[in-house]
Amino acid sequence: GGHGGCAKNEEEEATGSEEDLGSSRGSGVCKWFNVRMGFGFLSMTNIDGTPLEETLDVFVHQSKLHMEGFRSLKEGEAVEFTFKKSSKGLESVTVTGPGGAQCVGSEKRPKGQQKRRSKGDRCYNCGGPDHHAKECQLPPQPKKCHFCQSISHMVANCPIKAQQSSPGAQGTALSLRDEEEEQSHAPFPPRESYD
Repeated sequence: GGHGGCAKNEEEEATGSEEDLGSSRGSGVCKWFNVRMGFGFLSMTNIDGTPLEETLDVFVHQSKLHMEGFRSLKEGEAVEFTFKKSSKGLESVTVTGPGGAQCVGSEKRPKGQQKRRSKGDRCYNCGGPDHHAKECQLPPQPKKCHFCQSISHMVANCPIKAQQSSPGAQGTALSLRDEEEEQSHAPFPPRESYD
């Protein structure tokens, strides 16, 4: 007879059994996130599928974020998560984007933890100082020496860099890394062939 709705109820009970472990599902947005400290808060707008009257703050640590590479959240990005009550209040256990997707993350990166950047460390594509070629929004630009911005040679042959780089492991290590990045971000032929 009327057993049509049964399967649905059983499923709900099955997923509801997580609550025995004290974790619930919520969804909402990132309220704020400190990329340097690696934590922030979520504003929960729904709990177990039910809209909340007023949003609740849920603590989030970067280690709980479902994403690859540098883990962070962007303020206002939509999130789904499981959380539990802890000494800190509500604390997220796992955090994903909508539908279990990876989190978007912040474009910001911690300032303090970066290796000290040399003056020549710019985007190899457009020469901008605050990002690298793989993050560059512009189409591939003519290759320039990213040390002195001349298009007649690459950094490996840069006479100015040669004068400035002091001997010692530091200098060679840096230029090696630059070389590798140059090659790995260079899908277009060397400059010389355009003359």
